[in-house]
Amino acid sequence: MASDMIGVHDLESAKPKQPPARSTNFLVKARDNLTFRAKWAEINGAMGDLGTYIPIILALSLARDLDLGTTLIFTGIYNIVTGLLYGVPMPVQPMKSIAAVAISNKSFGVPEIMAAGIITSGVALVLGVTGLMELAYWLIPLSVVRGIQLAQGLNFAMTAVKYIRKEQDLGKGKSTGQRPWTGLDGLILAIVACCFIILVNGSGKEIQRQNEHGTNEQQREDETSNEGNLNSTTVGRSKKFLEKLADSIPSAVLVFLLGLILAVIRKPSAVKELRAGPETIRVVHISRHAWKDGFIKGAIPQLPLTLLNSVIAVCKLSKDLFPEKQVRATSVSVTVGLMNLIGCWFGAMPCCHGAGGLAGQYKFGGRSGGCVAALGALKLVLGLVLGGSMLRVLVEFPVGLLGVLLLFAGVELAMAARDMSTKQEAFVMLVVTSVSLVGSSAALGFLCGMVAHGLIELRKLALK
Repeated sequence: MASDMIGVHDLESAKPKQPPARSTNFLVKARDNLTFRAKWAEINGAMGDLGTYIPIILALSLARDLDLGTTLIFTGIYNIVTGLLYGVPMPVQPMKSIAAVAISNKSFGVPEIMAAGIITSGVALVLGVTGLMELAYWLIPLSVVRGIQLAQGLNFAMTAVKYIRKEQDLGKGKSTGQRPWTGLDGLILAIVACCFIILVNGSGKEIQRQNEHGTNEQQREDETSNEGNLNSTTVGRSKKFLEKLADSIPSAVLVFLLGLILAVIRKPSAVKELRAGPETIRVVHISRHAWKDGFIKGAIPQLPLTLLNSVIAVCKLSKDLFPEKQVRATSVSVTVGLMNLIGCWFGAMPCCHGAGGLAGQYKFGGRSGGCVAALGALKLVLGLVLGGSMLRVLVEFPVGLLGVLLLFAGVELAMAARDMSTKQEAFVMLVVTSVSLVGSSAALGFLCGMVAHGLIELRKLALK
């Protein structure tokens, strides 16, 4: 009888188990992707991308009548969706090359901006769906990607220093003179904000890398340094307490809130000009001439930047920062394509992902998709509740403080290049960076880097 019971039990256990429903798997993954790793750190990280986002959106709203309310709504949705899909602080940034053309060219208006965004996104979508973007991701040498990241990071940092040192007319994209030392947007304010962030965040947390024995190198160094120290326990507790205290201070949030308070103080009447309710969302009419100008003047210079920095570089950086997450070039290319093929028809600023935004959010504590989802929820609420009237307050925001946030995002992105350990890798990287910065073209820097890498490999083969 016992043997019969055992046999029945074995037969029941041998039955194939039903796989969990896909909807359940999706919900579990979504919850994990949106779960904060640390509450204040994640909220602080959400502010890390605003040094890029706010100046560009403000400039286009002032110079080309971009619909701020519509842009806030759509970019808020983009943030929430990307946080849900990827589980990392994947940024949503305005397409910078298109923005630069629009600010400097009066004939390049909203229809041309939207046409350029739709064309650029259409190309990104096709490359993603066909798998060509994934192929490019694996074929392009890491040293070339690091050169692009270093160039973009230094470009952000130099722009940030310009914001801090000189007063800006964002509507015209020009500096108007030296920034005074004192005042509600003075040099002293920016310097104090910089010092505050450095004291709280330092140079940022090192990525834990394991050695061949599976031990964290940083941990092993700490253990070695503590050997023979009688007060190591007390010192360790004090160090942990200070680290926990620093992590609990949302430096970027405090800087941003200070900026909002100062904006209201600079122009109290701006609060009275706020009005409830979203803007009316309308379909943008794009003429044949707008398609032509958008393609030639906007899409052609934007495409290399989108494909290299917003897809390939951001995937490489995501792998460095979050090796446990699978962020594929195919999916990133597809999301860049889809979000603009929808939003641009309604006047939302063309957007993409960016390595600089990811680095900035990571610098200030972003570690999950919940970080950008929280930022997206804030944008969505502001767009629906206040709409374009937010412009009255944001235009008074101290530009020097935005420069401070942008500075740390740029430095964090540039530091990704520190893993180039051989002279050949450093050489190729610096060729890409030099050409990209001097020629103001990521495409030209990429081309020169690929040629340099190819010639060095040919030389190696010839000398064998």
